[in-house]
Amino acid sequence: MNPKSEDTGRLGAVGDSGWLHGVERIPSPNHDPRPEGETISLLVIHAISLPPGKFDGTAVADFFTNRLDPTAHPYFATIADRRVSTHFFIRRDGHLIQFVSCLERAWHAGVSCWQGRTRCNDFSLGVELEGDDLTPFSLAQYVTLNALIAALRARFQLRGCVGHADIAPGRKTDPGPHFEWSRIVRLDVE
Repeated sequence: MNPKSEDTGRLGAVGDSGWLHGVERIPSPNHDPRPEGETISLLVIHAISLPPGKFDGTAVADFFTNRLDPTAHPYFATIADRRVSTHFFIRRDGHLIQFVSCLERAWHAGVSCWQGRTRCNDFSLGVELEGDDLTPFSLAQYVTLNALIAALRARFQLRGCVGHADIAPGRKTDPGPHFEWSRIVRLDVE
């Protein structure tokens, strides 16, 4: 992994700087300030594998930190110039990595809309699961995701938890048909 990664031990609370205590940190340059006065109210669940259908390796972390080698795989050449990020990434074994402070705007949602509000990056946190539309997610990922949701709810007034497909229908399909919503704590809005 990145030699500058910081493994801070056990999963803990979100600190004043917006970093979750006890998780590996690999800071991404792909973020900016949230609009002034904006509150975090939405959790967006994504799925990613790089190259598509392949798990493990450093490609996802390299992608979120602008270090993806476009010559390492033909697919990488088509995405290497994109500048995207997420707050959190959960590997197949449940390992959690944070790329962007929760207080900053990560670039994960793109063109999006939730409950009539556009620009979901402004008020959401992004969680990428290592996966795709064809493969069920692991028990370890659900365990980590639920622990993460609990930590985030303790700090932020989350009102919803949706998939990327829910805020970008027709453009995105993740987390995909194999994501079992019943296995996570939902943050349904009345």
